[in-house]
Amino acid sequence: PQYGLVFDAGSTHTSLYTYRWPADKENGTGIVSQVDVCTVSGPGISSYADDPAGAGASLKPCLDKAMKTVPAEQQRDTPTYLGATAGMRLLREQNSSKAEQVFAEVAKAIGEYPVDFRGARILTGREEGSFGWITVNYLLETLVKFSFAEKWEHPEDTEVLGALDLGGASTQITFQPGVPVEDRNTSVFFRLYGTNYSLYSHSYLCYGQTQALKMLLAALHQDSATAQISHPCYPRGYQENVTVAELYDSPCVRAPSTASPAQVLTVTGTGDPARCSTSVQKLFNFSCGAPRPCGFNGVYQPPVRGQFLAFAGFYYTFHFLNLTSQKSLNDVNTTILAFCKRNWSELEQTFPQDKKYLHTYCSVGIYILTLLLDGYKFNEHTWSNIHFSRQAANTDIGWTLGFMLNFTNMIPEEPLELVKGHQPGLWAGAVSFIVLALV
Repeated sequence: PQYGLVFDAGSTHTSLYTYRWPADKENGTGIVSQVDVCTVSGPGISSYADDPAGAGASLKPCLDKAMKTVPAEQQRDTPTYLGATAGMRLLREQNSSKAEQVFAEVAKAIGEYPVDFRGARILTGREEGSFGWITVNYLLETLVKFSFAEKWEHPEDTEVLGALDLGGASTQITFQPGVPVEDRNTSVFFRLYGTNYSLYSHSYLCYGQTQALKMLLAALHQDSATAQISHPCYPRGYQENVTVAELYDSPCVRAPSTASPAQVLTVTGTGDPARCSTSVQKLFNFSCGAPRPCGFNGVYQPPVRGQFLAFAGFYYTFHFLNLTSQKSLNDVNTTILAFCKRNWSELEQTFPQDKKYLHTYCSVGIYILTLLLDGYKFNEHTWSNIHFSRQAANTDIGWTLGFMLNFTNMIPEEPLELVKGHQPGLWAGAVSFIVLALV
């Protein structure tokens, strides 16, 4: 088998995926499997802007682990990539020289290992969305599958799925619309396995869950005009302190000129889902400002069509709330509403192992509903087309597999035909001949 390594350098954390595929098949597509995933300890690499060497050092334990998985004699031929997403996009906007330093240290650290390092770079939002779409459809065999006739075939009458991705700093929507895409900036074209795919894909920077929560808290701070902030999405009885500098440390939020960076803000939860929903709605601009359809903030989007797989942050929050098993929209609303009304001491007792993010699940739940319904324009009829999942075919869903398939050129332009041994007819003839000869 051959191996490939891909680092997913997200805004909140980094993961290293190890993939394997048989070498005896030309363009072994359709049979790539995930061997291992290693979560890098610490925050995302964009957090090391003031300590770039730390970004490189953080990757080494996972690389050490991968070197135990990949046989020593194959390591030098193992393509290795690092793709960074919205966290590094934001850092590049803030300070491009710091972003370059982080990449230099990351490349230096990976370069110390005996692998075929092909570079570290920032993915565009469209790449992130479309590679996620390839991963979803590749794993679910809607692009190509190995048939009983032992051939790679394009599945007849199989609808491809759309992909919904929610990261820490951005969110992506990618699907095959039923109409031509009117905006070139949101159009993606692929020719995969001899079939053309014209897709709609857009990535909204700052609308990943971490940055969205930051925008929400900043808006509440600016509305309060004091250091005491009432947070309707946090549970009643929850309280935390945050400095102005910590709150406004991202290009997604702009600090008011009057605020002192050292000032400490006291955030108190009030557990008011109706007010929480109103506050979350204000993060978006739902007016289109043009005759053509749009998602939000004036970005063109054709009507959603077909089945969708929602993964990453969509899955993790809905999994915590026990909403991943095809619940009706009414059930989802009721569950999130009930959760938002629970007080902090009760939640701490019920979920002692989830304390780190426990206070955020109400706001993220309401945020996801607002994003999917008001932002992406799903409704009570199309809600059942969204499937929340972390994996398909025992492989994590994300952009990394699609990225590796694309960059190792394992996606052939024409359909693959694979013949194992001889055709059945030849075998039948040969067996008949041997039997006759023996007789």
